[in-house]
Amino acid sequence: MISERLKQNAYLRNYAQLYFWRTHSQSEIDLLEILDGKISSFEFKYGKKTSARQPLSFQEAYPQTPFSIITPENFWPFVKAETADNPSG
Repeated sequence: MISERLKQNAYLRNYAQLYFWRTHSQSEIDLLEILDGKISSFEFKYGKKTSARQPLSFQEAYPQTPFSIITPENFWPFVKAETADNPSG
């Protein structure tokens, strides 16, 4: 998913910075994307009934950061490139 997101960002000329985040206690976020000074966080899950949430230490440090869970059911908008010239991707 991360490599597909990289391709989408390259196609859209989004120069986002991508990071992985983990604490010493092993709390983690699979992907942080920083674009135009705004942070978005993503967790990747394969199972339908898998739940996830932002680690509390991350929420406290970055309280306004959006958090999305990417699954096989909702991944398409995450990796589908859309532009003004081509709104359907």
